[in-house]
Amino acid sequence: MMIKVEAYFREEKLDDVLDALAEMNVHGITVYQVMGCGAQHGVNRYVRGHQNIPVNMLPKIKIEVVVGSEKWEQQVMEVIREKAFTGHHGDGKIFSYSVRDALRIRTGERGEEAVFSHSSLNPVQNSPLDEM
Repeated sequence: MMIKVEAYFREEKLDDVLDALAEMNVHGITVYQVMGCGAQHGVNRYVRGHQNIPVNMLPKIKIEVVVGSEKWEQQVMEVIREKAFTGHHGDGKIFSYSVRDALRIRTGERGEEAVFSHSSLNPVQNSPLDEM
């Protein structure tokens, strides 16, 4: 089983999230700078000396990581939530999806082998979470 965890959160929380995931031995993370708006509907900002210019699209970070079990999915989601939390509107969202298949371009490997086989910290085998 492969599960993709996708999270959107404030830019200033990126280092905290990445450090926490590294401590869990979660690797293979993709990071994007994105723009978006949600319940907060943007903010008013000073722009070039003008007051209260509405800014509807705010900068956010999007990260993606593929994990090998529901146990990892829950742990990764909780760590991201904990580290990205400020308690204010705009903290972000986390989604998870089932991944049907994967293909490593270089070797032609498919499925979990394509995602996890060459990692020295394979989350599918010998995981600290598996001992819980």
